[in-house]
Order: sequence, then C-alpha cells, then structure tokens
Amino acid sequence: MKKKPNPQKPDDDNPEWTSDMFKQAVRFDALPPTLQAKLRGRPKAASTKERITIRLSPDVVGAFRARGQGWQTRVDAALRDWLKTHTQA
Repeated sequence: MKKKPNPQKPDDDNPEWTSDMFKQAVRFDALPPTLQAKLRGRPKAASTKERITIRLSPDVVGAFRARGQGWQTRVDAALRDWLKTHTQA
C-alpha cells in the first residue's frame, strides 16, 4: 500500500495549476464529441450483469478461486451450463 502523501512535499505527478493553465483550460462539453467519447472511458455494455449476494459453500468458492482471476465469470458460465440441462419448475 502506498504511503500517505506528505502535504508539505510537492506532488510532481499533479502540479498545482498556474493562472496560465486555467486560461488555457477548455470545458469538457466544448471538446469535439469524438474526443469526449474517448475521455469518458469504457462504454456501457448492451447487456449488463446484475449485482447480487449469494452464499456458496467454501469448497465451491475455493475451487473456482484456485483457478485465478475471472472466477466469478466461471461461476456464471457453470450456472448457465447447468440451466441448459435443467428445466425451470
């Protein structure tokens, strides 16, 4: 974990703005739409997942986590696969 920043020490990564920098600044909504789209970050997915809370056995969670990152996606895939072979009541 990073150390707490020292307020007495200048931050080279984020220097304090000068009056000239403020004069040159442009409002976000004044930028071209194509640049705005790039700066907004990742676009929303067409189909988003729902955040829930679920209680699973420790051995089940452990088995999925043991295979590394993406374990929640693998749980989702396993449940989808199960649904293909089981009818809803």
